[in-house]
Amino acid sequence: MSAATSVLNTKVLVLNRSFLPIQITSVRRAFSLLYQGVAEAVNAQYQTFDFDSWSALSVSMHDDTIGVVNRVIRVPRVILLVAYDRLPRRQVRFSRFNIYARDRNTCQYCGHRFARSDLNLDHVVPRSQGGTSHWENVVCSCHACNRRKGGRTPEQARMRLLHPARRPEWTPFMLQTFSLRRYQEWGPFLSTVDASYWNTELQE
Repeated sequence: MSAATSVLNTKVLVLNRSFLPIQITSVRRAFSLLYQGVAEAVNAQYQTFDFDSWSALSVSMHDDTIGVVNRVIRVPRVILLVAYDRLPRRQVRFSRFNIYARDRNTCQYCGHRFARSDLNLDHVVPRSQGGTSHWENVVCSCHACNRRKGGRTPEQARMRLLHPARRPEWTPFMLQTFSLRRYQEWGPFLSTVDASYWNTELQE
């Protein structure tokens, strides 16, 4: 992978027009949005720049840059969607992906971490005993623990849950994304809202 391609695949924080973070995207996508006029680049002083004015900024030896025809452009680490003002929903989707992420791909009975292909979703109170499919009754379990537990409750099988199953107040995917490398340019925007905001599911 070339250096230019590597930079294009790094991360950019996306704000709505109220300067609230709503997503993380790639440098490649950010430049596309800038060029189309859909977004503007933002600096730490909350100043905004369209594509031409951002391109005209001087580049220092410490900046992330990308080369284009006849010039080098500073990589924006924060962009503002100029016509987008929707906020993330606070409802977390009940899904296989999110349950695996909530439980960190860890069997909630033996405590070992597995590849997702080696995990099942287990009903704490089995459906045969009236258990339903909801956040507080479904956990990750490995195949061995799942077979051992069978159609019983943990108490009946003399097994213990590592953690009670709970509905998360965040979207695990966003939690993982925001826990990746953070750029210093994100600081002024990430510090304005508490963590429960970042970790919510985005609207389609």
